[in-house]
Amino acid sequence: MLCHFSSNLRCSVSFVRHYQTHFVSHQQFINHNDLLHDFDLLLRHCFSVQHCKQVHASIVVTGCNFSAFLAARVVSVYARFERVFDARKVFDATPFECKSNLLLWNSILRVNVSHGYFGNALNLFVKMRKLEICGDGFTFPLLIRACAHVGSSSLCKIIHGQVLEMGLENRIHVANELMGMYAKQGRMRDARILFDRMLVRSCISWNIMISSYAFNYDSRGALEIFKKMESEGLEPNSVTWTSLMSSHARSGQHLQTIDFFRSMMMRKVSVNAEVVAVVLSVCTDLGAFENGKMIHGYAIKGGFEDYLFVKNALISVYGKCGAVNDAENLFMEMRNKNIVSWNSLITSYAEAGLCDKALGAFLQLKRLEDCQMLGPNVVSWSALISGFAAHGRGEESLELFRQMQLANVMANSVTLSSVLSICAELAILNLGKEIHGHVIRASMDGNILVGNGLLNMYTKCGCLEEGHLVFEKIQNKDLISWNSMIMGYGMHGLGVNALRTFYQMTKSGNRPDVVTFVAVLSACSHAGLVTEGRKIFDQMIMEYKIETQMEHYACMVDLLGRSGLLEEAIKFVKNMPMEPNVFVWSALLNSCRMHRNTEIAEETASHVLNLNIETTGSYMLLSNIYSASGRWDDSAKIRASARTKGLKKNPGQSWIEVKNSIYMFSAGNNVLEGLHEVYEILEQLTLQMEDEDFIAENYIIQVSFEKETESDHTGIESC
Repeated sequence: MLCHFSSNLRCSVSFVRHYQTHFVSHQQFINHNDLLHDFDLLLRHCFSVQHCKQVHASIVVTGCNFSAFLAARVVSVYARFERVFDARKVFDATPFECKSNLLLWNSILRVNVSHGYFGNALNLFVKMRKLEICGDGFTFPLLIRACAHVGSSSLCKIIHGQVLEMGLENRIHVANELMGMYAKQGRMRDARILFDRMLVRSCISWNIMISSYAFNYDSRGALEIFKKMESEGLEPNSVTWTSLMSSHARSGQHLQTIDFFRSMMMRKVSVNAEVVAVVLSVCTDLGAFENGKMIHGYAIKGGFEDYLFVKNALISVYGKCGAVNDAENLFMEMRNKNIVSWNSLITSYAEAGLCDKALGAFLQLKRLEDCQMLGPNVVSWSALISGFAAHGRGEESLELFRQMQLANVMANSVTLSSVLSICAELAILNLGKEIHGHVIRASMDGNILVGNGLLNMYTKCGCLEEGHLVFEKIQNKDLISWNSMIMGYGMHGLGVNALRTFYQMTKSGNRPDVVTFVAVLSACSHAGLVTEGRKIFDQMIMEYKIETQMEHYACMVDLLGRSGLLEEAIKFVKNMPMEPNVFVWSALLNSCRMHRNTEIAEETASHVLNLNIETTGSYMLLSNIYSASGRWDDSAKIRASARTKGLKKNPGQSWIEVKNSIYMFSAGNNVLEGLHEVYEILEQLTLQMEDEDFIAENYIIQVSFEKETESDHTGIESC
């Protein structure tokens, strides 16, 4: 008796066993086509791997394993339960006569591509070609996707050629995959040609093109396609908007991204979790706390707050905006945390200067690693090292870097940039050179972040030649590259070189910014290039339309004052469109000290003291000016005034690197080992400077406000 199974029957283990028993007793009555139909039905209703295996066993028992159709179905069901190896075994065990069936090949290709085994998929394609099996409109999208991930341009050409040969280029889903493939290879021109040649485009086609531009950081191209889509009467959906906003966010056009989000809301397009995450990332970069809170409200309203990637983005935005407690609370509320969650919290603490809390969270993450759950990655280490470096704890940052190396974690560009900044600040040239060697060995010398870090390190350590070589090797120089080189020349008195670099920068098409002009004007000041400095200042205002900042005025005052043009300098200050701050007046006061002009110094000092700045710098300058002029009583009055206000001069600190160790010492410290030798060398250098007429201000008597406090020396082993 033939047993027919309807689709509403539940597929259960007992049911399969019953079918097997029924087949054995009624084998002679069962039609082969009915068997195929029934097994297909059973396979489609499998609810576990065990169940699938039992149905598979029944297929083998009945001899239906010679069916390519059923083999393809079994392959798909095993893949559904993540049993890729079992699926491949079924494919390999399928009789040769079934291997000519394209359905079977498409099934095994889909399994490999959907589970990330792209190389296996392409190897299967090679076997298909040997067997002279031609693909169809379902085969080639899978192969194209595999090619896109593997990145083999030669194989891409072969597959694209076969698509053209078979006349499949006008199939929408094939053309869509081809566009995505070329976009992943950075070949946007080829992707655009395919898009423009499409006879019919689906909404997916438009979205792929926009997301392709986003992937390649081309926000202009993404916006062009978006507008073209609207002009052709197509309504962008939430995926379209997500791609558009992502392209602008990746290109650093943060305000434009927020404007797009507002437009999306005005058009009442449904917001998805991906949109929320993109806008939150923008708020993080902008430090836009209020906008971040508003988006948080949308996330709660839309039910997206508990999405892991949304929660991680929220922690980042609150941490970046200084609301560390809110970030901490969000983290504690999370039931499931991944490495991104921990890194977001560590970064929040580190950027807020809560370095000890950041270290505590890092150690907690380390304990999870011991439990074989999670563990710190390069981002965790980099966040911690950067945090310590940015908040004046360079020695600890270097120790963390050493621990990172011992943990066999490969440093990335962020890590190396942070460590190089410490080397620059502490003038640890040897370690900087070691890192440079590591950068070359790791083929990271083309990285702009690392290149800028090396440039900054060499120039601040006084190695201008090495710095210039690094600068020349940076292929795509950004503003930081140009500014660092100009500053490096400026701080070493090479104003002409700084000016030459500035003009090279403008000729190369890079537009100078506020920082650039501070660097150039400072370079002119240190080199005494008054005419050039005036020209640059006027050029900044007239040609580049840059709004002058207080730093620019301070540089100009310093330029005029250092050159002895004190009258012109004070006139310049009085004509400023804004009220001068302490830096402007201090620049003028320092010039008065250099040129021993007590009259202008007194007038300048009165302005400084009226600002009620609680620092000793201006008092010290004026006191030294009086002392140099023999006006000891006036000098004493200034010192007494400072003491009355409770102002204290912090002891000056210096450090020196000797045999890979850093020794720090401060004024008044007479217990430093080797101090006698240090003074002997200083005396020799002073005599040499005098012989070369380099001592210009030896008449200035430095008078401190109180006895310098003694401090012990510190030796820090270099990494």
